Parts: sequence; structure tokens; C-alpha cells
Amino acid sequence: MMALIDINSILWAMGLMLTLGFVFALILLIASIKLRVEADPTVQQIHEALPKIDCGACGFAGCGSYAEAVAADPKLIGRCAPGGADAANRIAAILNLEISAGGAAQYPVVHCSAHTGDKRYHGDYQGIRSCISANALPHVQACAFGCLGFGDCTRACKFDALHIIDGLATVDYDKCTGCTACSKACPRNLIEMVPFTQDPMLVVACSNKENGKTTRQVCDVGCIACGICKKQTDLFAIDNNLSRMDYARYAPGEATETARTKCPTKVIVFRGKKAPAEEVVQDAQAAGVGV
Repeated sequence: MMALIDINSILWAMGLMLTLGFVFALILLIASIKLRVEADPTVQQIHEALPKIDCGACGFAGCGSYAEAVAADPKLIGRCAPGGADAANRIAAILNLEISAGGAAQYPVVHCSAHTGDKRYHGDYQGIRSCISANALPHVQACAFGCLGFGDCTRACKFDALHIIDGLATVDYDKCTGCTACSKACPRNLIEMVPFTQDPMLVVACSNKENGKTTRQVCDVGCIACGICKKQTDLFAIDNNLSRMDYARYAPGEATETARTKCPTKVIVFRGKKAPAEEVVQDAQAAGVGV
């Protein structure tokens, strides 16, 4: 009799628990329906127009956050670097807006052209293989402005668009989305986001601010501020012992080509998807240069 009573008690308790569970589940279901916040279809459409890679280049946590922000403030259209003009135009169409022809898409330019054989070193660095760590020490390499080549930028890139080729960070523009991660990762600020008004673009691949004599002592391919480029076109200016170019105004022509060919250290180079074959990443890799 005691055993029978115990079993009945257990069955009754189980039944009660199941009933309570069902009631609570029903209450939660009704509450979720009553309190449900309808997703904004406009935000959903904008999100679908984005590349959904959550790179953060737009300044928001991810594509979802950016979709919500741009739906609330259309002035934010155009911040998606990986999506570029296509994404901006799709978002504008969703919002029934017209956008003016904006500036050119920006892509990274490494302002250094020194491979391992072009550099001078004070010693063999044996520390942490990181640009940030090496840059914290004096005299890791003779040029205090050049690429350290330890690949912080390559590790920051989600798209395999940067490689260290013979000691130099090199952009693969076929893969690059312009997300800005590499430019933020370089402790020497060698990687600049440049408006590509043309493809290919001429750029100054140097950041050395020493005078010409000192530059020649530390690097074979550094800008010596000779001013030949400036004499050809006002697109170039010499500032702090370094040639600088007004990239927003760049247009190919005889003057810019003369500046490139007459540069004694050849730091004025083409960059972009359509750069001459000898300056393309894949060609350097195919030639057996270490990556």
C-alpha cells in the first residue's frame, strides 16, 4: 500500500509539473506575440544591400547596426567602403533618394617601396615578430619611417588582400575592399587611404622625412626631395623633405608620366588593379619572392 501511494504521489507531481510547464509556455507565447516588435522592413532591405562582412569600416559595430543608422539618417549613405558605390546606390533606391556623384572610392597605399635588399639595418632583430613591438624599440632598422615587414597589416586584413613580399607590405587590389583595417594596424602610419580617381593611380611610395643625404644612407629607394616631380606638375609638392601628391586631383598625362620616369629613386609608382604587370602582387609571388 505504501509503495502504491508513493507511485501515485510521484505521478501526480509529474502531471502537475507538466501542466504548469504547459501553462507557462502558453503565457510566454502569448506575451511574445503581444509584445513583439515588428522588424523595420526598410532596415532589412538596407541590410540585404550591404556586403554583410561586419568589418566596421563604416564606424558602426557591423552591417546590422549600420543598416539601422542609415535608415534613421540617410546622410550616412556611402560609409560602406567594401560595398562602394553599388551599395550606396542600392540604399539610396530603397530610401527613394538620389545621391550625387560622390568622391572616388578609397583604397590603401603603402608609402614605402623598400624591399629587404633596399634597407639598412643596425642589427638582427630577435624580438616579437610584430610591427608594434619592433617599432617600440630604437634602431630596429636604419630608416625610422619605412615598412618593418612583420605583417601586422596582413593579420588585420580579413580579405587576404595584403602580403609581406620580400620585407614590404604589398596590397592585392583585386581582393582589397577598402575596409581601412590595414591603415589602422600600421604603427608607423605608412598605409594611407587614398581616393582612387583613376586606376591605376600614381602614388609616392615613401614616407622618409630625412634630408636627401641621410635618406640615401638608410635606404636605396627613398625620396630625396630633389623636387624634379614638382617641376613637372603642381600635383606634387615638397613638404618636410618628402614629395607629396594631391591624389584627389590626379589625372594621367604627360606631366605626371615625366615626373614618374625622371624620379631618380623611382618612388613614384603605379598602384591599383590595373597597375603595370611588374608592380602587381601576383607577379611578384609567381617570381618566387617570399611571402
